[in-house]
Amino acid sequence: MTTTYNRFLVAGAVMSAFAALVHLGCIAFGAPWYRFFGAGEQMAQLALRDHWYPTAMALAIASVLSVWSLYALSGAGVIRRLPYVRAVLVAVAGVYLLRGVAFLPMLAYFPGRSMAFWLWSSGICLAIGLLHVVGLRQAWADLKVRRDNSFKAKPLRGPA
Repeated sequence: MTTTYNRFLVAGAVMSAFAALVHLGCIAFGAPWYRFFGAGEQMAQLALRDHWYPTAMALAIASVLSVWSLYALSGAGVIRRLPYVRAVLVAVAGVYLLRGVAFLPMLAYFPGRSMAFWLWSSGICLAIGLLHVVGLRQAWADLKVRRDNSFKAKPLRGPA
C-alpha cells in the first residue's frame, strides 16, 4: 500500500519550519539578520547590546512556528496524529491569513519596518495560510475527532 501525504499541508509545514529556522538564525547571526529580515533598527540595536528581548522574541516565535509545522505534518499524515489537530490547523490557517491581510493596521503598532518588509512578509503569510486552507479542505474528513482517542496518522484517500 502506498501512503499519500497531503502535499499542501506538507508545504505549509516546510514553510513554517523554514520561518522558525530564520528566527533562530537571527539569534545566531545577530543584528544584520534582524535588519535584513525586517525586525527594525530598534531590535537590531538591542541585539547589538546583547539585550535579552530580541532573543526571547525570536525564540518564542520560532517555538510557535515549530509547533505549527508539527501540526501541519500531523494533519498531512506524515507523523502521528496530534491532539486537536483539526482545531489547531484551523487556528493556524486563520492566524496566517489574518497576518497576511491585516498588515495595514499593523503598520501603526509596529513602526520602523519598511514597506518592503510588510509586503513580503504579508505575502508569505498569506501564501502559507492558503496552503493550510487547501490542505485542510482536502483532509477535513480524515481529521475529524475519533471516539477511540487514537492519534495514529492515517493515509489520505485519493490524490493529495
